[in-house]
Amino acid sequence: MLNVILDKETKVVTLQPNGALTKEDFDKAVKIIDPFIEAEGNLNGVIIYTESFPGWENFAAMSRHFNFVKNHHKKIKKLAMVTNSKIGALGEHFSSHFVQAEIKSFKYDKIGEARAWILE
Repeated sequence: MLNVILDKETKVVTLQPNGALTKEDFDKAVKIIDPFIEAEGNLNGVIIYTESFPGWENFAAMSRHFNFVKNHHKKIKKLAMVTNSKIGALGEHFSSHFVQAEIKSFKYDKIGEARAWILE
């Protein structure tokens, strides 16, 4: 399950996965995020908040995740990966080649710092 929290005032979305990601998780995220982007033009940032990366339920979920990134990365100013997983630091360097947003990783207990960085 993917918990999607949209803070309309700050224009920040927090994505908090709990268990393997499914294609339905990304469908749900699109239903929440897309109307906001359509009305506001963009997001100040996205926070991916998970102690460790849970992976995907199957190939369809992974594919939907990549499509989600492809369709949204130009509408996001900053992406904070808040995790204790090594994928956070790896994602910071690897994703910067494919994602327009500025990316930074933070330790799992530093979500406040991540939010402050997005809003600076």
